[in-house]
Amino acid sequence: MLGGGTDSAVSDRLTEVIRVVDPSDDSKNTIATRLVDRLREAILSGDLKPGQKINLDAVRRSLDVSLSPLREALARLTATGLVALHDNRGYSVTPLSLNNLAEITRLRVECEGMALGAAIRAGDSAWEGEVMRALHRLNRTVRDPADLPSLAAWETAHRDFHRTLIAGCHLPLLLDFCGTLHNLNDRYRRILLVAGGGDRNVAMEHGEIAQGAVARDEAYAVSKLREHISRTGARLLDHLKRTMTP
Repeated sequence: MLGGGTDSAVSDRLTEVIRVVDPSDDSKNTIATRLVDRLREAILSGDLKPGQKINLDAVRRSLDVSLSPLREALARLTATGLVALHDNRGYSVTPLSLNNLAEITRLRVECEGMALGAAIRAGDSAWEGEVMRALHRLNRTVRDPADLPSLAAWETAHRDFHRTLIAGCHLPLLLDFCGTLHNLNDRYRRILLVAGGGDRNVAMEHGEIAQGAVARDEAYAVSKLREHISRTGARLLDHLKRTMTP
């Protein structure tokens, strides 16, 4: 197993994840950058489990890489909050916690709301077109939790939609922080909500946000985005509380 455990099924699933997210013809990326993508996907999907110690030798052998780029990749992931470095004990996947999830949700509500408002004020017609194209791609992408390639495709389309919504703000530091928060939130969502959206019409929520944005109705669009993030956060907190109850 990649992280040093004994469950071979997790190792097999992680290998499948790597094939999906790491096309071999991507020669522009460095080894460390590709490792960041691989390990991030393994963490977000739950194949590297919350709190799990990351065995460097096992990872190095499994992915056929040297320790130097692996350490660089883990250092980058530490900066994003997905991996923790412990003195004299190496790396581990950051555990899930109620306080962490509540903070992520609160920050996403404020920061993405701010970014969307700025994008609506500053974005041009090209941004409007990109928002609607991203929404169309997301709505056309089937999400099947039992099928890894389809799940990975939906996650990519979902991440792209949220990123495109706020891209028109032209505030790179804010965009980077929003991206980090989205990754942290995705880990909770993908681990805890594997069964789907329940009684929510998430496609309708996305549509309301996008339509409000391109109509330049800042108050409406920002309100819908904040509601969307808060609703997801509340549901995740409820699921996490139940999983942590003895």
